[in-house]
Amino acid sequence: MDLEDDIQNARRYYNAVVRDLNTRIQSFPDLLVARPLGFREGKFFEIESPEEAEVPRAGWEGKA
Repeated sequence: MDLEDDIQNARRYYNAVVRDLNTRIQSFPDLLVARPLGFREGKFFEIESPEEAEVPRAGWEGKA
């Protein structure tokens, strides 16, 4: 499997876990426990600039 695929899968997994956490914190009866104990909604992983989204090139390609 390609490294980029592994990174993309990790981002998807992280965002799915954050979504599930946020849903639980907002749902009754979990919110009765979560909010008083200081649980807060998580932030999704997002790439904000186009430069961050570009795939970097490795310097050793084509060299033997």
